[in-house]
Amino acid sequence: MIRFWGRLSSINGRKVEWVLREVGAAYRRIDTGREFGGIDTAEFFVLNPNRLIPVIDDDGFVLWESNAIVRYLAARYATGTLYPEPLSARFDAERWMDWQQTTLNPAGRGAFMQLIRTPAGERNQARIDESRAAMQPLLALLDAHLERQPFMAGNGFTMADIPVACEIHRWFGLALTPRAHPHLERWYGAVSARAAAQPILALPLS
Repeated sequence: MIRFWGRLSSINGRKVEWVLREVGAAYRRIDTGREFGGIDTAEFFVLNPNRLIPVIDDDGFVLWESNAIVRYLAARYATGTLYPEPLSARFDAERWMDWQQTTLNPAGRGAFMQLIRTPAGERNQARIDESRAAMQPLLALLDAHLERQPFMAGNGFTMADIPVACEIHRWFGLALTPRAHPHLERWYGAVSARAAAQPILALPLS
C-alpha cells in the first residue's frame, strides 16, 4: 500500500490524491502540514529534507515534489493512458505540467494567498491586482490551446490535465475574473466531472 503524506487543503496534495484515485492504487493518506503538523519531526525530515508535502512511499521508494509524484504514479500504474507512450505525446504532457509549476502557479498564487490565507484586515490589494493581471493572458492562452483539442495533451485525459485543473479550480474559486473563456470552461467541466476528480474539486479553498 502506498503511504501518502499531505493534506487536501494543499493544491499539491490535491494533485497527488487525484492521481491516486485515477490509477486505483491502494493508499493511505497521512494528513500532514499546517493544522496537522508533522513536518518538523525527525521522521519526516528523513522522508523529505525540505520539510514540505506531499511525499509518497511506494513499497520503499520515497518521492517528493507533487508533479514528479503525479508523473511517477501515472507511469507505474497507468502507462498508455495517463502516461502517454509515444515520446512526443509524453513530453507534450510534461511541458504543460512544468508550465503549471513555473508560470501558472506563480501568477495566481498572490491573489490566493491574500484572499484565502491572509486575514481581511491585512490584505494587500496591490498584490491581488497584480496576480489578476498576470493571470489574464495565461487564461487566454489556455482557452486558445483548448479550442484546438479537448485535453491538455491531445484527445485523451492524461497526467497533464491534473495539475492544470487543480490550479484552475483554485483560480475559479477566487471569482476574480469573469468566466469568459468558453474552451477553458468546457475542458474544466469535462475534467471536473471525472469520478476521481469530484471529491477533490468539490473541496472549498483553504
